[in-house]
Amino acid sequence: MPEAPHGAGDGVDASAHRATLATLREFAGQARAAARARLDAGGHDDEQRMLHGLAWIETTIQALAALLDWADRLENPGEPERLLLDIAFGEYAAQIAGGLPMSGNEFVRPSDFGLLPGVVFRRPEIASAMAANSAAARRDLALHIASGGQIEESLGDAELDAIRREFRRFTAERVTPHAHRWHLDNALVPDGLIAELGAMGAFGICVAPEYGGIGLGKLAMCVVTEELSRGWIGIGSLGTRSEIAGELIGLAGTPEQRARWLPAIADGSVLPTAVFTEPGAGSDLAGLATQAKQKGRHWSISGAKTWITHASRSDLMTLLARTGGPGNAGLSMFLAEKPRGTDAEPFPADGMSGSEIAVLGYRGMREYELAFDDFSVSSDALLGDVEGQGFRQLMKTFEGARIQTAARAIGVAWRAYELGLGYALERRQFGKRLIDFARISDKLVMMLVEIVAARELAHHAAREKDKGLRCDVEAGMAKLLAARVAWTAADNSLQIHGGNGYAIESEISRILCDARILNIFEGAAEIQAMIIARHLVAA
Repeated sequence: MPEAPHGAGDGVDASAHRATLATLREFAGQARAAARARLDAGGHDDEQRMLHGLAWIETTIQALAALLDWADRLENPGEPERLLLDIAFGEYAAQIAGGLPMSGNEFVRPSDFGLLPGVVFRRPEIASAMAANSAAARRDLALHIASGGQIEESLGDAELDAIRREFRRFTAERVTPHAHRWHLDNALVPDGLIAELGAMGAFGICVAPEYGGIGLGKLAMCVVTEELSRGWIGIGSLGTRSEIAGELIGLAGTPEQRARWLPAIADGSVLPTAVFTEPGAGSDLAGLATQAKQKGRHWSISGAKTWITHASRSDLMTLLARTGGPGNAGLSMFLAEKPRGTDAEPFPADGMSGSEIAVLGYRGMREYELAFDDFSVSSDALLGDVEGQGFRQLMKTFEGARIQTAARAIGVAWRAYELGLGYALERRQFGKRLIDFARISDKLVMMLVEIVAARELAHHAAREKDKGLRCDVEAGMAKLLAARVAWTAADNSLQIHGGNGYAIESEISRILCDARILNIFEGAAEIQAMIIARHLVAA
C-alpha cells in the first residue's frame, strides 16, 4: 500500500494531509476489526454489504495516499495541485464519515460496522480537511482550468513522459477524429491502424526484449493505454488481449511456445483473444464446462463460450477448458491457433462457429458467442505442456489485466472530462457560459480530482508490479475505483451537454456507453470488492 510521503513541494501542505490520512486509517482499522468480529461470529454472505463497504473505504484511503505520493514526486507543485489535494481529502473524508458510494444508490457508513462517526471524525484534522473543500477552493480550481490551465502530469521519467507525448499525438491525429464514426458504424478497428500500433510497440510493452518486446513494464503500459483509450476504448483495449496472452506465455509457456508466439504478439502480426467466459460461468471459472479431450496427436475441444472479444479477427485463442475433474484443478489453458475470419466468413475453422453479440458500446473488436464441436487443437498447444494448471496460470495475469483495465477507465474518464469542459466553455445560457454556474464547474472540478486520484492509484499498483511484488489488492482497488470514476465522469459530462449529449451523433453518448462496461468486465465491481475485502480481513 502507498505510504504518505515524508515531504512534498512548497505548494502542498503535506503534514496536514498526512494527519488526515492517519486518522482515516485509524477508522479503517476499526472497521476492519469490526468486520472480522462479525465474521468470527458466523455468517459470510449475510455480511457481504459490510465487507464490500470495507473494500470501498480502504480503496478510497489508498487513493488519497497515492495522491500524496504523487505530490511528493512533483518537482514544482503549485496552487492548482494544492487545491486538488485539498478538495480530494476534504471530499473523501466527508464521504467516509457520512456515506461513501459503492454504486448510485448504495452507500457504506460507519454505522454499518457498529461505529459512531463522531469517534474519529470530530478531530480537528478531519474538520480542517472538510473545510478546505470549500466553494472557494472549487471555484479557484475551476477558474484555473477554464483559463486553459492544467494539472501537472509528469511522471518524473523522461522516457515515460516521451511515450505519453508520442501516443497522445498519435491518438489526437489518428484516433479521436474518427472514433465516433467507427462506433456508429460498428466498424472494426482498421487493419492499418493496428499495423501502426504494432510498429510503435504498443503490443509489446511488457514483452521481454529477447522476444521482440520493449520490456518496459506495467507503468509504461498504463501510460500507453490511458492515451489510446482517451481517443477510443476500442483502440485502448486492443492491447488487453496481447497483455493477457503475452503474460500467460511469458510466465508459463515452454521455450518453444515463447519463441513461436511472443515475437508475433509483440509486433502485432498475431492478434490474440481470451476465451474464458461461458454462458453458465462468468466470474465463477470453477464452473466452466467446455471439455478438452486428447485424441491421438491433438486435443478435441467441445463446448460454448460467450462474450469473446475480437474473436473473428484473432489468430490465437488463449482458451480455458476442462481436461480433468470438477473445480479449478480440472482446468487447463490452451494456445489454440485459428484462421483469421472475414466479414463474409467470420469463423472459417472446422469445428468452430460464432455469432456476434450486439452491444451498446465497447465496439471496434466486436463481441461473440462461440461454439466448439470437436475443434482440433495441436498436441503442443497445452500451455507449459502441463494439465490442470490453467486456473493458476490465469490467476497470475489478473494483476496486470486489472491494472490495464484501470488505465482504460482513466482514459475514458479523461475524454469525458475534456468533452464536458469544452462544452461548458462554449455553451452559453442566461447570458453566461455554463462553466460560470457553480453546479457545472463543481462537476468538472470533481471529475478532474477523481481522475487524478484514480490515475495515481493505478500507477501505484503498476509500480508495485514492476518491482516484482504481489499487488492483487492494489490492482483490484485501482480497477474498482477507476471504473466508478469513468462512469461518474461520463454521466456528469453528458449532464453538462444536456439534451445535445443524448443524441447518438454526440460523442459523449458513446463515452457513456463505453464507460458502463468498465464496472463489469475483468471482475465486476461486486466480485472485485469481495476479493479485496477477503484480503483485508485475512491480513
